[in-house]
Amino acid sequence: MTDMTMSTPGEATLSQAARKFGVMEMPELEYTEELAKEMAPLYERVSSVIPSVEWPFCAPYIKAINDLKKKRKAVVLAHNYQTPEIFHCVADIVGDSLQLAKEASNVDADIIVQCGVHFMAETSKLLNPEKTVLIPDQGAGCSLAESITGADVRLLREKYPGVPIVTYVNTTAEVKAECDICCTSSNAVQVVESFGAPRVLCIPDEYLAKYVATKTDVEIIAWKGHCEVHERFTAEELRAYRKSDPAIKIIAHPECPPDVLAEADFTGSTSGMIDWVQTKRPPKVVMVTECSMSDNVAVETPGVEFVRPCNLCPHMKKITLPKILDSLLFLQDEVTVDPNTAIRARQAVERMINLNN
Repeated sequence: MTDMTMSTPGEATLSQAARKFGVMEMPELEYTEELAKEMAPLYERVSSVIPSVEWPFCAPYIKAINDLKKKRKAVVLAHNYQTPEIFHCVADIVGDSLQLAKEASNVDADIIVQCGVHFMAETSKLLNPEKTVLIPDQGAGCSLAESITGADVRLLREKYPGVPIVTYVNTTAEVKAECDICCTSSNAVQVVESFGAPRVLCIPDEYLAKYVATKTDVEIIAWKGHCEVHERFTAEELRAYRKSDPAIKIIAHPECPPDVLAEADFTGSTSGMIDWVQTKRPPKVVMVTECSMSDNVAVETPGVEFVRPCNLCPHMKKITLPKILDSLLFLQDEVTVDPNTAIRARQAVERMINLNN
C-alpha cells in the first residue's frame, strides 16, 4: 500500500487548543488513504474547480472543521465570494450577506462562523444578538464599507434635511445606525421608492446609486464609495470578450461602473446572477463580479463554460480553512457591536426585511 500520509504544520498547537476548549478528540490533520476514501464523494463534486494537487491539503481541514462544528453546535456561513473548498465543503448556509444573516437567525446553533468580511459578521450579530458570532480573520474588511463613516452620514443629514437615507448593507453597523433603512443590490429600487419621496440619498456605492437612478423617477443623491473589485472592470474588456465570441453572454453586478453595465446582457445581485445562469444555462458566460463566484456556480451548472475575468477580493481571500478551524478551536475572533449602536442599526436592517409587510 502506498504511504499517503502528509503532515501539516501546527498540529501540536491545534491539539493543545482542542484540550483547552474541551473537544473530546481532535482528528489528526493528515491526508491518509482512509481519509481519501471518506472524502472522495465530496471531492468528486468539486473536482472541476479544485485541482487534485490541492485536495490533500484541503481534505484534513474540511474533515476537522465539519467534525468540530457538531461538537461546538456551530454553523458556518459562507458568502458567494468564498473559495469552493469553503463554499461547497464546510458551509452550512451560503448566499449573499443578507441571506446569510437571515438564515442564521433561524438555525439551532450557539455559534456562527462568518466566512465573509467584517460588515457581514456585524450584520449577523445584529440579527442574532444572543449568539456568538466569530470571524476567522478580523482583517477581512471592505473598501466600500470603509468609504463612509457615521460622522459622514450625520453631515449628510445636515446638508439634506428631511431627505431619507438608504444605506447599502455593505456598511458598518455605525453607518447603518445613522440611516433610515438598509437595502441590498436586489431590492434597492423597491427600498428607495418605499418612502414616496422625491429625493433619496442612496449610500455609499456610487455605481449602485447610478444604476438605481436608471430604474426609478426618484432623484438619487449618491456618495462616491466604490468596491475595489467591481470598479476594476472596464467596458473595453467586455467588448473584447464579445469580439472573441459574439455568442458569449455577459452578466454584471450593479456595483460595476455604468459603462460596464451598458455592455451586459443582464445586471443583478449575486443571487440574481446565480439564478440567471441556472435558469438560462448559456453555453458560455462571463460573470462580471468576484472571481470565486464563477467557481461556485460552475459546480452546480455543468455544461456552462465560465470565462473568468478573475478579479479577486483580497479581503474575502483572508478567510481560509486553517483560520476557520482556529476560529472554532479558540472561539476567535468574536464580533461585537456596541448595544446602543446595535439597537438603531438593527432597526434599519429589520425595516428592510419587513418592507413587504
